[in-house]
Amino acid sequence: MSDAVIDLGELRHGPDGDPLPRPPSARGRRTRSTLLALLVLVGLAASAPTAPREVVTLPAVPGSDALVSDDLFVLVEPLGPAGQRRISATRLPSGEVAWRMPLPTEGRYWSVAQQGETLLATGHEVGADQREMLTIALDRRTGAYRWQQPGNAAALRDGNLLLWSAGDDGGVVRAVDSCCGTVRWQMAVAPGVDLTFRDGEHGVDRLVLSHRNGPTEVRDAVSGIVLARADLRSPDGGGTVSVQTLGDLLLIVGGRTPMITAYGLDDLRQRWRVPSGDAMYAGDCGVVICMHTRSDRVRTIDVATGAPRWEGDRWGWVWPYGGRLLATSAGSGGSGTEDIVVLDPPTGRVLAELGRWELAYHAFGGPLIGVRRHPGGGLLVARLDVDEGVARTVDVLPEAGGECQILDVRLLCRRRDANFGLWRLPN
Repeated sequence: MSDAVIDLGELRHGPDGDPLPRPPSARGRRTRSTLLALLVLVGLAASAPTAPREVVTLPAVPGSDALVSDDLFVLVEPLGPAGQRRISATRLPSGEVAWRMPLPTEGRYWSVAQQGETLLATGHEVGADQREMLTIALDRRTGAYRWQQPGNAAALRDGNLLLWSAGDDGGVVRAVDSCCGTVRWQMAVAPGVDLTFRDGEHGVDRLVLSHRNGPTEVRDAVSGIVLARADLRSPDGGGTVSVQTLGDLLLIVGGRTPMITAYGLDDLRQRWRVPSGDAMYAGDCGVVICMHTRSDRVRTIDVATGAPRWEGDRWGWVWPYGGRLLATSAGSGGSGTEDIVVLDPPTGRVLAELGRWELAYHAFGGPLIGVRRHPGGGLLVARLDVDEGVARTVDVLPEAGGECQILDVRLLCRRRDANFGLWRLPN
C-alpha cells in the first residue's frame, strides 16, 4: 500500500541482448579433439529425457483479480449479470479447490489483500459512487464471512486495520480489529481536510490531517492520539499543491512563490525550506528526494538540507531499490514494458542499463523479475541484478501472457487463455 493513495512494461522486439562475443578460433589437433568431445556430450544431453516442467494451471475468467496468500491462490471473479462477484481459493501447489462463495454485496471489487488470517475484498456497491468504498472481510482458510464496513483498508503497524472513507461532506477514519471488525477508535474528517498517512514496511503508523483553511494535525495511527498540531499554511497565502510523508519528514509543496518545506513528522518543527519551482510531488529516492515536475523533469534535493543535487529529463519514474535507484527512461513505455536503468542516488550517474522489461509485482525488498514477450511466443523471464547491473535470462514461459507476480521461487502470470499459471523458476 502506498503513501496517501491506495489503490507500490510494444514491445519493440529486436535481439534479446547484445550479440554473443565471437569465440576464438580453435588451433591444433588437441583443441579440435576437445571440441569434438564437447559436441558428442551436447548431443547425448539433448537426446536424454527431460524432467516434466513444474506448472500449475489455475482457472480464471477475464476481469478477475488474483492474489497468492501463502498456500492459497485467491480469485475474485464476476458471477452473473447483476454484478455480483464470487471469491474462491485454491490450494497450492496441488491446484485443489479449497472453497468458493459469492461475496455478500453486489458490486465491483478491484482489490483483494491478506491481513493475518483475514482476506479483505475492497470495491464499491452496484450503483454507488466510486468514492463510497466498501471492505468485506472473510476467513482465509474457510471463506466464511466475518464482517464488512464502509471505506478502504490499509494494514496498521500492530497487525490491525485502518479504514477510511471520504466524500464531499467529509469522511470517517477508524481503526478496527482485523479478526472481527471491532472499532478501536474513530474520528470524523471534516470537509476540506486532506488525509495522508505514512505506510512503511510494517504498516501504517502515522496519519496526517491537513485542513486547507486551518491547522495540520499528526496522529498515531494505532491509537489515534494526537502527536502534533500546527498551522502550516503558506505565509504568502498561496494554496497547497501536495502534502506528503517521506521517512521522518512531512513535505508540503505550495505557496504563491512555490516552495517545498520539510517538517519533522512527529513535532511539525520546520527542518528546511527551499524553492520548489514547478514541482508537483516528491518521491523517496534514498539519500535524495526526487521532485517530479510539470515539465516532465526529475529534480533531486538532499533529504537533510533541501540543497539541490542533480536533475534531468531522461527519466519517467524513479524509485529506490537495494541502496540504488531504478529509473524508467522517459517515453520508453508501451505494452507494459519500459527501458530500466540503475542510477547512483547521490549523483544520478547511470550505473547500468538493464534493458526493456515489464516488472513482475514483488513484495517489499523481494527479488526483481522482468518479463517481456518472446519472439517464439510466451514470455521471456529474467532476474534483474541491481548490484551487478545485469539482467540474467532464467526462463521462457510459452503459455504466459502477463500480469505477473513473483512469489519467492515461483512466478504467477496470466496465461494467454485467460487462466493463470504458476511456474517454478530455475535456480
